[in-house]
Amino acid sequence: MTAALWSLVLLPAGVGIALVLAGATSAPRGRAVVDRAAFPVAIATAAAALVLALVAAAGRPAAQVPFLLGAPVGLAVDGLSAVVVPSVAAVVLLVLVFSAADVHQAPARFAGLMLLFAASVSVTATATTLPALLLAWEVMGAASYALIGFWWRESDRVSAGTTAFLTTRAADLGLYLAVAAAYAGGAGMELADLPDAAGGWQDVVAAGLLVAALGKAAQLPFSWWLSRAMEGPSPVSALLHSAAMVAMGGYLLLRVEPLLAASGWAATATAWVGALTAVALGVVALAQRDLKQLLAASTAAQLGFVVLAAGVGAVTGGTAQLLAHAAVKALLFLSAGAWLAALGTKQLPALVGVARRWRVVGISAVVGLLALAGVPPLALWATKDAVLAVTKEVSPVLYGVGLVAVALSAAYAGKALVVVVRAGRPGAPWDTEQEGTREVPALAQVPLVVLAVLAVGLVVLGLPPVEHLLGRVVAGEAPAGASVVELLTSAVVAVVALVVVAVLVRRDRLPEPAWARSWLGLGTASGAVVSATLRLAEGAARADDALGRRVGALAGGVLATSSAVGAADDRLDAGVRGLARSSDDAADLLTRGDTGVDRAVHGVAAGARRLGDLARKPQTGQLHTYYVQSAGVLAACAVGLVLLVTLR
Repeated sequence: MTAALWSLVLLPAGVGIALVLAGATSAPRGRAVVDRAAFPVAIATAAAALVLALVAAAGRPAAQVPFLLGAPVGLAVDGLSAVVVPSVAAVVLLVLVFSAADVHQAPARFAGLMLLFAASVSVTATATTLPALLLAWEVMGAASYALIGFWWRESDRVSAGTTAFLTTRAADLGLYLAVAAAYAGGAGMELADLPDAAGGWQDVVAAGLLVAALGKAAQLPFSWWLSRAMEGPSPVSALLHSAAMVAMGGYLLLRVEPLLAASGWAATATAWVGALTAVALGVVALAQRDLKQLLAASTAAQLGFVVLAAGVGAVTGGTAQLLAHAAVKALLFLSAGAWLAALGTKQLPALVGVARRWRVVGISAVVGLLALAGVPPLALWATKDAVLAVTKEVSPVLYGVGLVAVALSAAYAGKALVVVVRAGRPGAPWDTEQEGTREVPALAQVPLVVLAVLAVGLVVLGLPPVEHLLGRVVAGEAPAGASVVELLTSAVVAVVALVVVAVLVRRDRLPEPAWARSWLGLGTASGAVVSATLRLAEGAARADDALGRRVGALAGGVLATSSAVGAADDRLDAGVRGLARSSDDAADLLTRGDTGVDRAVHGVAAGARRLGDLARKPQTGQLHTYYVQSAGVLAACAVGLVLLVTLR
């Protein structure tokens, strides 16, 4: 089972990296082959990951590998992740199937980034230690930046990715703070041990995790980045807003709910941030005229119910809301993407009656919008009710705020619903954002049908018998039953949703509060923060350049001095070498002169020896010999004298 857990992470990550590299480094002919094979390979990988997720959910494996002293990277599939991980894998598979029909530019890079993104989400969902969570958190943020700015030649897309990245990165600092506080507080790196942090360190850990999670979940005050993320391809929006990064912010709070409860204040703060975000972003969604912007604001609002659930301890209801929202929001974003590709626009006035044009897309979108509105018997009706049922026991005031958020959900979903099903001519032209194809490929319709079925079927997650079962699973306990009568004890959510939708159907003018259209000014504030951050980065870069120039100048002076010293040293060395050569030459001359004298001395000695030898030869020791020699010498002298006189 451990192999299935590691494969669940490593298989999509490895294939994703390989696709990105192959798409970027291949020759043109090879790149064409890679691009054609990219989506089949990615879809097959996602299907295998779904099977591995189901196997891991059944076997509940756990694994740890050493990372730093006392801080291992730990992964495990427990009760909570056993229901979340397969859901994420299923949504990834369906989104990739849609992408195969929708994305035609750099498909290898796109499919690879999507798989890498999915792998980081799987690690986030199964992480049991802070190092594992931090690693996945970072990769998830980087992959989201690359996907939002996928069309990197268009500056607006890159700017949108930068806004999303910097906003979430600012919140991510909380996670680093939590890691440091957990270590200082003696709690260790295990997520399950964080409530044991000593003294005030527990509060610091809770605050850090809360900020990091709120940033990823696009809760107040971090919500604006979600609007900018709409600049990415439609499949990216579908995955980002449904089961991936935004959902993981809410999931983290559900995961650390014991820590929030132990600190006391953190649970209350979490609940109120979730409830207020659900209301405020519900108003923002109601004001939008762009379908994707409406859905983006609704994502933050719907995740507000998950955050509220984490704050009041309704982990089961929050998990059910997370799963149902993933299916519904993936369905709606893919439907919006299909209409955008076909008609070249996503503006609501131009989408009047569009549900009647392509029936499969239209029916699926209607199901998704009814579910988003909270209309029974669809999924988000029961899951919101499950959250609010616990909220009512904790705080009647929070419960009232939650009901306002329910009414707003019905209002903004009903607004979009009325537009797409209304008969009549569009109130705005098509092809204003791109050139429409006037068709929706059959392959793109398949995921919509599956997700529409899930939007209906997942209603069971909020029904009392299944909710009890889900609660037992999440808590890691044995299944237990519950009475269906409990379902009848709170029908308020259904009544509110039905009344609001009915009112909207009868109205000719749909509500669009202008003061909320600009996302409550969050864009201006976020833009100021992002601009300030970029200016700070530019200032730091300029300071770094100036420091670099100064260091370079100093280094140049040092090099010049070194060169001068080196040249002087070279000259001194040359002089020393010249003196040495002169000494060698003088020594050679002296050596040669000494050799000549020595040879002369040896020559004189040799001549003396030879003369001595000649002188010794006549010395025999016999007198008559000497007399004869003397007579001979005298005779020779006499003859010489006579010759000399004669010649004169």
